[in-house]
Amino acid sequence: MCPVNFHEKRITGIGVSEGVRFGHAFLYAQPAAHISFPQQIEADHVEMELERLTSAKAQSLSELDLIIEKSKESLGDEKTVIIQGQRSFLNDPAFYGDIVNHVKKKYLSPEKAVQTVVDKLTAVFEKMNNAYLKERVHDVKDVAERLMSHLQQRSYPDLTQMTEPAILIADDLTPSVTVQLDRRYVLGFVTRYGGETTHTAILSRSLGIPAVVGAGLPIAQIQNGDNLIIDGELGLCIINPDPDTTEKYRAKLQEEQRFSERLSAFKQGPAHTADGQEVLLAVNMGMPEEMREGFVDEAHGIGLFRTEFLFMHTDHFPTEEEQFVAYKKVLEDWQGKPVVIRTLDIGGDKELSYWQLPIESNPFLGMRAIRLSLQEQGMFKTQLRAILRASAFGSAKIMFPMVTTIQELRQAKAITDEVKTGLRTENIPFDEKLEIGIMAEVPSVIQLADRFAKEVDFFSIGTNDLVQYTLAVDRMNEKVAHLYDYFHPAVLRSINSLIQAAHREGKWVGMCGKMAGDVMAAPLLLAMGLDEWSMDATSLAKQKYRLISLTRSESRLLLSKVLDMDTAEEVRLAVGNFHL
Repeated sequence: MCPVNFHEKRITGIGVSEGVRFGHAFLYAQPAAHISFPQQIEADHVEMELERLTSAKAQSLSELDLIIEKSKESLGDEKTVIIQGQRSFLNDPAFYGDIVNHVKKKYLSPEKAVQTVVDKLTAVFEKMNNAYLKERVHDVKDVAERLMSHLQQRSYPDLTQMTEPAILIADDLTPSVTVQLDRRYVLGFVTRYGGETTHTAILSRSLGIPAVVGAGLPIAQIQNGDNLIIDGELGLCIINPDPDTTEKYRAKLQEEQRFSERLSAFKQGPAHTADGQEVLLAVNMGMPEEMREGFVDEAHGIGLFRTEFLFMHTDHFPTEEEQFVAYKKVLEDWQGKPVVIRTLDIGGDKELSYWQLPIESNPFLGMRAIRLSLQEQGMFKTQLRAILRASAFGSAKIMFPMVTTIQELRQAKAITDEVKTGLRTENIPFDEKLEIGIMAEVPSVIQLADRFAKEVDFFSIGTNDLVQYTLAVDRMNEKVAHLYDYFHPAVLRSINSLIQAAHREGKWVGMCGKMAGDVMAAPLLLAMGLDEWSMDATSLAKQKYRLISLTRSESRLLLSKVLDMDTAEEVRLAVGNFHL
């Protein structure tokens, strides 16, 4: 045995991007503290100060545009929309417009005006019950810091000082810094602040950079140049690891690399089980620009195209023509493979910078998704016209989110029929046989699945919300998050009963929640007869690899036992021991 090095220290945080990495610590310099600035200005200096503010805005926009362009290739537009959202702040009356008004009407200096508006917005965000929305304050502060740096003519920190591979250590990483991380040099990162729902966490997963966030005050123990190991799965950072620890993690890293090589053989072609049954694996997407070479060959189609990103991508409601071009592009790119286009799903944890949604004590149970579309019928009809027009160029399907009643479904279908009639009158072609389905994500749809199945062409199970509503658990509330589990018998029975009810009416069922890409859930979904599994692209190869070891007959035996269990813990134990 190697002697133990008692200098080894371990710091735990939140693992937001899995992977093991070895490297030296590189301490990242945070933005410098603001230099002093006047609080007030003279009335006759307003125009001069506004010119200074306008110049700082122009420089900030120019920098953000450059960051966006550099990031598109590595991240795709769905993730660069995060930075584009920051860009929109600089044209938002609630942000930049408010700053200008503070200078004009209250004679505040531009610096003081920025500080005042940010403090006000921070207070608003921090009062929100939703963890995801609370984390958006980082985006406000990021763009404000950039604006302030140009007002004060000081440089905004970047990562150009990294000239060799290292593990980045920082109090926090803003989204605009994260998208610039160079994978040649940044092996991984550890931050003092942050959570699983921050944009920085989302971007780290897209970049494939192992990351541990929210490590707290202990991060101060890390010195520049320290030897580190980070485990992005366990949320662990080991400082100056001892030989035994190093040997253990070298073995874990080698296994990770071997597994990645094995997976590469499963990327292309269809998925099938050990007994020869083909399984339709699709992907979830948010922007047409996410396409990459070979992508179409890896998946059956798109099981969920999230149209809300088109709305979040801009500073105005997308026109019919703008939407038509986007939907047409994705349909043509997928060369006749099915594309399920979900109508606008805004509300809950998703907002638009240019549309003030009603303030609600519980937005997940309020005005969101199809409820908003049925209320704002002009917007809804515009989107339906764009989707229907695009359907002439591929295999489109329309899906309504968050349907809870038969009346909502019938009203949405009636509006769709009205739009179809208008297109026929104008001699505009569309797919007359286009299928219409709904998201199955609330208990009322599960209970009335036999009735809904008579009026839809398909269902797509949204497990993220289905678990939340079935178990009455806010998945973003850290105090009860341990109760959120799609392996709970109540959730599994709900999914199974929906699939069987749909099949009795000859309707197909997809799934577009996180569960569809979970390899542990594969035998259960296979046994239930799930028709289409839609997941993040990074899960495709793993799920194909898992399916090749399964047979439907064995999976059905497991399902029969699981559906008779009492707890999620019992289910997880049974599934974990099943050919995994």
